[in-house]
Amino acid sequence: MSVASPGVRREGKPARIRRAAPERRASPCRPGHGYAAVAGMAWARRRLLPARGDQRRPSGTLKAVFFIFASLCAWYSGYLLAELIPDLPLSSAVYSIRSIGERPVLKAPAPKRQKCDHWTPCPPNTYAYRLLSGGGRDKYAKICFEDEVLIGEKTGNVARGINIAIVNYVTGKVTATQYFDMYEGDNSGPMTNFIQSAPSKSLLFMVTHDDGSSRLKEDAKRVIEALGSKEIRNMRFRSSWVFLAAKGFELPAGIQREKVNHSDNVKNRYSGWPAEIQMLGLLAPQNQEHGSFLRGKCVTS
Repeated sequence: MSVASPGVRREGKPARIRRAAPERRASPCRPGHGYAAVAGMAWARRRLLPARGDQRRPSGTLKAVFFIFASLCAWYSGYLLAELIPDLPLSSAVYSIRSIGERPVLKAPAPKRQKCDHWTPCPPNTYAYRLLSGGGRDKYAKICFEDEVLIGEKTGNVARGINIAIVNYVTGKVTATQYFDMYEGDNSGPMTNFIQSAPSKSLLFMVTHDDGSSRLKEDAKRVIEALGSKEIRNMRFRSSWVFLAAKGFELPAGIQREKVNHSDNVKNRYSGWPAEIQMLGLLAPQNQEHGSFLRGKCVTS
């Protein structure tokens, strides 16, 4: 049986072509095949980079010192905040925190209080006054002059009847104060003497509390009428009445001198008493050059 030589095709079957086997590369792990190079790289790595166990880590003592230091810093910061921030209620603190994001609201400053509770400021070197009659059982009459209460509940010298204060017009100092009961007792005569004893250049302020007419006699009415009163003869039971008078000089013509509010069962604010009334204004010392007085009204500055 003949054997076909390589590369000769047999008849009826294709010839097989053998491929050359790939060339094997020498393994680096085998001796003599790159092992020395790998070993050298490993040695160099160990020399340049320390092993994991050789890396330095913070000791437990260092951690404890750092923790104590941080705690002291936090405590001292809280102490400083507690000293610098004023003591506030918890509700105020919560409200302050909530209002941080809110839109700021502009508020007008509170109005400055004026002498004798006037509504507007008055020029300097003027006498400010305010007369207030009594109202009901608990609202006592009051006379204020130059922001000083001459007659009132706080001073303890107000009572039922007609309350009178006398002020020196030149010095602005109070001369005398007195109240006269016109519901009980005979006090009309003493009140007449008190008014007549006022020195010249005096301001007389009169206000009623409760009843000021039941025992008011004719001689007292004439004296008050001579001072310029237009309502003294119209006074009725529990009428609210205020009156400003001058002795020894003339008040300006345009100043309001008197107000009255009669008791009326239909219109009374209180049970059996009318509403209280007030009268306020200012006076200035006489101008030596012009011989005139300021009107009894405040002028805004």
